[in-house]
Amino acid sequence: MNTEELFGIPQEEIFSTLVEIGINLIIAIVIFIIGMRLAKFFSKMVAKILEKRDSDKGLISFMNGLVGGLIKVLTVLTVFSQLGIEMTSFIAILGAAGLAIGMAFSGTLSNLAGGVMLLIFKPFTVGDYVECQGESGTVKEIQIFHTVLTTPDNKTIIVPNGSLYNGNITNYSMQPTRRVDFTFGFGYGEDLKLAKQTVLDIVNSHPKVMQDPEPFVKLGSLGDSSVNLTVRVWAKKEDYWDIHFYVNELVYEKFDQEVDGLSIPYPQMDVHVDGNA
Repeated sequence: MNTEELFGIPQEEIFSTLVEIGINLIIAIVIFIIGMRLAKFFSKMVAKILEKRDSDKGLISFMNGLVGGLIKVLTVLTVFSQLGIEMTSFIAILGAAGLAIGMAFSGTLSNLAGGVMLLIFKPFTVGDYVECQGESGTVKEIQIFHTVLTTPDNKTIIVPNGSLYNGNITNYSMQPTRRVDFTFGFGYGEDLKLAKQTVLDIVNSHPKVMQDPEPFVKLGSLGDSSVNLTVRVWAKKEDYWDIHFYVNELVYEKFDQEVDGLSIPYPQMDVHVDGNA
């Protein structure tokens, strides 16, 4: 009794079907092996690229797993398709579930994406003093979902990475030098040249004030109660506050106590009384 009599199917058709299934199975196995190796290869390649850029270890581990996982998922879907398993319904269900989860965790996913972008592009690093989202402080940690800042008075501020990366960031530590700006006022009728020279002497007396570019002292504005000098000096970023406090204190001492002909003016108002009123 042959297969045609037993099953109603010609023997040649059964043989052809078995051959087709065998070929598809072999191709699926080859695709699976190649896909797994590609996942491993690209994961290592991404890790090496990030390591060369001195990326954060957390980012390297995250991207390594993400790239490998995506390639493995695509490999499995391709294997199922090669074996003739219908994937349309499965992909639709998976997509709907992904959409629902994404909407539920949109804020978390935004913070995750922001953390990854911060770790890749590095607008700041740990130890930098930054201003962002209305807060300012020294960067203590850059995590996947949030960044931790420490303020000068030792408060801890946690800023979500999503809003942080999408907002303005002022990094006070990125450049090696900073400009220290001052405005000093003296009274009307007092000696402008004396005021300028006094401030210039004070600025140049500090050893950490840079001479290239040289200090700038010019008449900046004529205020309601004072003549105002605009003063700009350059310094290394770590010397900013030392120079700031030093110059302010000495200008106060010189103008108010030591230099004759200069004084720090106070707001004043002239009142004229009409004797005929």
